[in-house]
Amino acid sequence: MDSVHSSIVDGEWAAAISVRGLKKSYGRFAALRGIDLEIRRGEIFALLGPNGAGKTTFVEILEGFRHRDGGDVTVLGIDPDHQPMALKTKIGIVLQSSGMDRYLNVAETVEMYSSYYPEPRPVAEILSLVGLEAKRDERVLRLSGGQQRRLDVAIALAGNPELLFLDEPTTGFDPSARREVWEVIKNLRGLGKTVVLTTHFMDEAQYLADRLAVIASGSIVAEGDPETLAGRNRMQATVRFTLPEGVAPPDRLNVTPLPGAIYEMGTTAVTRDLHDLTEWALGVGVELSDLRVERPSLEDVYLELTAEAAAESSESTS
Repeated sequence: MDSVHSSIVDGEWAAAISVRGLKKSYGRFAALRGIDLEIRRGEIFALLGPNGAGKTTFVEILEGFRHRDGGDVTVLGIDPDHQPMALKTKIGIVLQSSGMDRYLNVAETVEMYSSYYPEPRPVAEILSLVGLEAKRDERVLRLSGGQQRRLDVAIALAGNPELLFLDEPTTGFDPSARREVWEVIKNLRGLGKTVVLTTHFMDEAQYLADRLAVIASGSIVAEGDPETLAGRNRMQATVRFTLPEGVAPPDRLNVTPLPGAIYEMGTTAVTRDLHDLTEWALGVGVELSDLRVERPSLEDVYLELTAEAAAESSESTS
């Protein structure tokens, strides 16, 4: 596992979150089965997993809202079980839905939440960070979905936290609103904030996350960056192209014909096999129309990992 050791660097913990052997059960059901994970300061980290995988329990333990049964957990150098109130002054939480007063305006809403903290961030600065300066006098009920989500993030920033938890931040949004929220989240990295993001959307994780982990059946089944998760960058790629009617590549290229004069070949040596293919095409003077290389997507890898975990869990309980 690509990890950061929990060591003191310049008086600060190198890891924002350090988890070792974390366990949690509800009766006979093991929700978390010995999780090990470290999340670095200043990164956006995504947690992926199907419903019932243990994501919510895991995050609630990190936030100090649920007690663990076993293992060691530190969040910003604090044990959530032992010092939950000390932790809450250092974190911000954005839930799927918020209970803000819809008749307050934007600035009043942020001011109200800022009053709960000893050293809040200035309201004008927060509104600028989330792109709501022009809406400061607008009532909450008149905001669009994307603007309301920005306000949720503004509220989470009110106490100037070091770490933010974002729970499914764009569920139910149209593509334009999703992009708006994504840019706000990306900007948090520039502030030096650590962000823990739970999402069901693979494109969201791909776009936002520096690293991610897949939780399935109470265990972390893969961890890494979006491009190389579970060896994704080394998996077989598919090269697909179109040839003129009546032209076929030589057998030595191991190309499979498809309907419509389309051909494809699977390869784990993309550079070499593309070279052989284009060398042949140049030699015979044909154009490889619509030439493209496709690797397994993050969603493909995720579905394979979670299916394997579900099968193993089923076997162990049968």
